[in-house]
Amino acid sequence: MQAFLKKAKSASKTLTAPKDMNGQGKQTVKQITRQGVGVANIEISDKNIRAFESTARKYGVDFAVKKDVSENPPKWLVFFKGRDADAITAAFKEFSAKQLTKTAQKPSLHLGLENLMEKVKNQVLDKTKNKDKGREL
Repeated sequence: MQAFLKKAKSASKTLTAPKDMNGQGKQTVKQITRQGVGVANIEISDKNIRAFESTARKYGVDFAVKKDVSENPPKWLVFFKGRDADAITAAFKEFSAKQLTKTAQKPSLHLGLENLMEKVKNQVLDKTKNKDKGREL
């Protein structure tokens, strides 16, 4: 029985393809180029690249994100398979629409706090002491 189970396990390992041959979702650039499909890329200068990843997974796009540090500020390159071009453009449209609505609806919390701090600093406090304050005879 044990010999049969060992043969079954070894046979199942040989039948499965390597992970990088049919990967899905986020991958490395090397994994995408090994698949033998034409690769295309898009430049992004957005700082919030992580939010794009969830949208790309939703569309089932195989992609790789690479940071190009040769320029200042650094830009991001998104590599994807050539056959996924339509899906990637749809994912970018949805991502950009989501980012625009997010910034339009919610004001920045840090800017609001900075404005309040400035108001507090500029507020003139009455430093005269009144002994009669709050006392009734």
